[in-house]
Amino acid sequence: MRVMLISDSACDMSQLEAAALGVTILPMKTVIDGVEYLDGVTITSEEFYDKLEHCKTMPTTSQLTPAEFADALEPVLARGDEAVIVTIAGTLSGTYQSACIAAQECGGNVRVVDSGSVTIGQNILLRYAVRLRDKGLSGRDIAEELERVKGRVRLLARVDTLEYLMKGGRLSKTAAIAGTLLQIKPVLSVQDGEIKVLGKARGSRQSANMLTEFIQKSGGVDFSMPVLLAYSGTDDALLKGYIDNSRALWEDHLPELPPPVMIGSTISTHAGPGAIAAAFFANV
Repeated sequence: MRVMLISDSACDMSQLEAAALGVTILPMKTVIDGVEYLDGVTITSEEFYDKLEHCKTMPTTSQLTPAEFADALEPVLARGDEAVIVTIAGTLSGTYQSACIAAQECGGNVRVVDSGSVTIGQNILLRYAVRLRDKGLSGRDIAEELERVKGRVRLLARVDTLEYLMKGGRLSKTAAIAGTLLQIKPVLSVQDGEIKVLGKARGSRQSANMLTEFIQKSGGVDFSMPVLLAYSGTDDALLKGYIDNSRALWEDHLPELPPPVMIGSTISTHAGPGAIAAAFFANV
């Protein structure tokens, strides 16, 4: 009996990489100027950022439906296999609930894990699930292990602009304008499904230093587990600069960092371009 791993595109694992790892990624939807796109399928990250720059109205996103999960589960269960679904945090999207409804309706050996995170935080939990599957663990054992360790996942990010948080209704216009004038770059965390502002730095250098500081304070990085870095926008220069400045965090523990992830349309609709993020399992 095989174990199929399924996730949503909020994890920012490309379809190409997912195919190589034996993972099914269901694309979430982004609507730009009235046109619906499938994240990572009918629109690439590069295409999204180009459209974001020129769109007339703020893009919107929508959750996956129970029917979409059921369609993905049907061939798996028909073969008599198991499935483990790892979703975006249930507090941030109804996608987790849709997966639970589909699992209940389909019956069989389907387990749903709320990652409690998003983008590369969700991604590293999914990568750990791949390791467990490749070791031969059952779907039940994989889900139980993911539930055990997901509280150690840390996703920390600095946002370059407050514009998209304002447009998405997450920040007042007055605060956004003031923040832009003062060059405030918020440092955020997503843990246990909750977005928190850890600090507000002035300028890119101070925010990058603050990001490193919060990584060090978060319990230390478990380098035996998956680690990822990510950026939004088409220019990764800011992330490269951050990697150079924070080299002491990584170089004695990893021969090299994994390739950085370009954050896709589902998350960048709310974060905007110019963000950088780090995801890891804390040593706690």
